[in-house]
Amino acid sequence: MKTQFNIRAATAADIAVLQKLIERSGIGLSAGFYTPEQAHALTREVFGVDSQLIQDGTYFAIEVDTRIVACGGWSKRSTPYGGDQHKAAADRLLDPATEPAKIRAFFVDPGMERQGLGSLLMQHCTEHALAAGFTSLELTATMPGVPLYQAHGFVPVHDLRLSLAGGQMAVPLTLMRKAIG
Repeated sequence: MKTQFNIRAATAADIAVLQKLIERSGIGLSAGFYTPEQAHALTREVFGVDSQLIQDGTYFAIEVDTRIVACGGWSKRSTPYGGDQHKAAADRLLDPATEPAKIRAFFVDPGMERQGLGSLLMQHCTEHALAAGFTSLELTATMPGVPLYQAHGFVPVHDLRLSLAGGQMAVPLTLMRKAIG
């Protein structure tokens, strides 16, 4: 029997559960892509809930029964990645006619990967960004996410190196884009 997944808008009441899921995913699904030190630094300093996405209604939770097993979203704002702890400035609204919407913060609970949850989130986010008038998407991919995004038509634009741990560590990321519509 196939597992039934339910996707819904995340709410402020979900934040504590989402934070724990993001931590498990950030650490658990980075093996083979990042060192344990890099995975922990990303999870501590960058990964987390961006409450602006929840307020905007553009961050989603996927549930099995009532358990959240994945989360992710899209944004009509300029912040490219990171949770509340990583933000340094207010989020400027993007112009859908000239700027890409941002795909943001996809996380899957370890043990639930490879079941189509990332693809379900991508399809849902793409449909919502299209409905909001956007014609392209952009994301800053962690290395574990690159295969998923490439499978959905994103192409690498250029590699990035994120300085973490007070400048003691560099973590590779990839800026990717895709036309939609």
